[in-house]
Amino acid sequence: MLSGSSIKNTLFEKSFETEEHGERMAKYCRAVGERLGMSTNQLDELEVLGMLHDIGKMSIPDAILHKPGLLTDEEWAVMRQHPIHACNLLSPIEFLRPALDIPYCHHENWDGSGYPRGLAGEEIPIAARIFAVVDVWDALISDRPYRAAWSADKAIKYIQDQAGKQFDPQVVKLFLQHMQDNQFFVKQESAG
Repeated sequence: MLSGSSIKNTLFEKSFETEEHGERMAKYCRAVGERLGMSTNQLDELEVLGMLHDIGKMSIPDAILHKPGLLTDEEWAVMRQHPIHACNLLSPIEFLRPALDIPYCHHENWDGSGYPRGLAGEEIPIAARIFAVVDVWDALISDRPYRAAWSADKAIKYIQDQAGKQFDPQVVKLFLQHMQDNQFFVKQESAG
């Protein structure tokens, strides 16, 4: 049987996502969850599943995961299955079951246009709504095989523009407040 450590290592080897990305996800999710008044148990679940959110990508062919250009419609159809694969991989692990919302629902959109189930608004579990904002933020300000990292200003504008569409507006507000309160934007701009 695979341990949590070996699952994480396999995921990081297969995907361009790094362990540092997972650690940032855990930190940012916890900070927003604290601002929402989540319980310690909910915050712990948010952290753990934040690290494993893309475990379903282990089932996606490398040619799709590492493609340097845009995906075709057929490739997107395969990629959109990773939340379902994640749920299937993690659901047998009893202590993770209460927190499966993140890997299963983090691509659902506030306006109902996401996947895999097309949930909308508060139908989307709060942990997944938090994670969606944090994950997109980190993806935008990081280099990807198909594009260079965006500036913090460009990423902020995108996140603000997507409030009420892709993202829960309240989560966007709390996330940006956290980042501003911790002077992240200044740190990120001076580091880049």
